[in-house]
Amino acid sequence: MSEELAFLAATALAIVRALPITLVLSLSSAIGASMLAAVLVAAQQTRIGRPLAHVWIFVFRGTPLLLQMFMVYYGVAALGPIRHGVLWPLFRDPLFCAWLALTCCCSAYIAEVLRAALAAVPTGQIEAAKACGMGRGTRVRRVIMPQMLRLALPAYGNELVMLIKSTSLASTITVVDVTGVAQLVIAHSYRTIEVFCLAAAVYLALTAGLTALLRRIERGLAQ
Repeated sequence: MSEELAFLAATALAIVRALPITLVLSLSSAIGASMLAAVLVAAQQTRIGRPLAHVWIFVFRGTPLLLQMFMVYYGVAALGPIRHGVLWPLFRDPLFCAWLALTCCCSAYIAEVLRAALAAVPTGQIEAAKACGMGRGTRVRRVIMPQMLRLALPAYGNELVMLIKSTSLASTITVVDVTGVAQLVIAHSYRTIEVFCLAAAVYLALTAGLTALLRRIERGLAQ
């Protein structure tokens, strides 16, 4: 029994030590995807940018994230201009490749969430703001954005939860995150159930904390 507890404690400590990698990857991907999604939504409001945004969203929503990671890490990084160019220090880093794939993929989903929220803002309120003499920037800041964020938050929160869980795929391209450490421990100990249960507990804690934070923000916006 003491050996069992010692193994579980050592494994839990190893997994927790890898938690910063998962947190950094999740946070940076969420920020990057949200910023890129905002650009995509803005592009959809223009005649030139609309088809480009539609192609981006179609491609990244229609292909698996795992395949996208492989294409970035094993495909794009192997191209001559990348391998022999100034971008090679970035693309040889699996963490950067995982971040790039997560950001591009999640931006497509978040863009659709934001687009739907924008379309749900009552047109009458926008017209009333125009009638009051508000400029475009003021309308966006004081009328459109507050309602858009309130409408988008539940679905946006779901996308963030999915993003956290999707970071586990980064281990397939040698990123030593929570899942990567779990796989290394299993490779040496052959104890699959215990190790994966500990890793799952970490992801549950992360998603539970994020869900609680999002609910609190949602209640605050509803007041």
